[in-house]
Amino acid sequence: MINRYLDHAILVPQMTRQEVIEWILSGIKHKVKTVCVRPCDISLAVEMCRGTETEVSCVLGFPHGNACTETKMAEAKLYCKKGVAEIDMVANYGWIRSRLWDEVCNDIEGVVNIAHSCRYKPNRSAVLVKVILETSQLTCDEIIKATEICIDAHADFVKTSTGFNGEGAKEDDIRNIMKTAAGRIKIKPSGGIRDQTRAQMFIDMGVDRLGVNGSSTPNICSGIQNSNEKVGY
Repeated sequence: MINRYLDHAILVPQMTRQEVIEWILSGIKHKVKTVCVRPCDISLAVEMCRGTETEVSCVLGFPHGNACTETKMAEAKLYCKKGVAEIDMVANYGWIRSRLWDEVCNDIEGVVNIAHSCRYKPNRSAVLVKVILETSQLTCDEIIKATEICIDAHADFVKTSTGFNGEGAKEDDIRNIMKTAAGRIKIKPSGGIRDQTRAQMFIDMGVDRLGVNGSSTPNICSGIQNSNEKVGY
């Protein structure tokens, strides 16, 4: 079922509390894998999703990725305590472009170590980490190298985009990530996936999750092929 691939993003900065509630309810209705929320909405989302088939993910260091590593680690610890199942962290892509590979690895590994030391629920796996590379800002070689670093840092997913800076997921980038990953890490295209045709195309390529704007979820799940949503994802 396509809905179980979806991380239903609720990340538009100016959203009101009521809008967030409505979008969370939409995610629950469509039985998406997770609702991906702003940090300020974690507690609300965890409460609303309790007892449903939908879990809660949140963003970290979003959308620029340039917070201090120590800050990212502290955020990860807090978000795990609040009950998230997954964390989508933004890599410091300024560091990636600078070829500061040790710093990039330490940044990712710091968050991963915190998350993997936490249990989402008793007898459940550790909190998962997806690393957002913001591929629109990187060269092919930088994307490949950053993917290798995500693997070395034991992240669970490589993710293409925040949805707020440049193009979203591109087929060529996904092919390069998949070739580099070679089954060693899961892959999440995000950004610009607004209808079922494009969503299914990425699934057929072999990806593991899709990041979509929450307003696009009904279209993707129902097969409607037009969405004019342009704000994030």
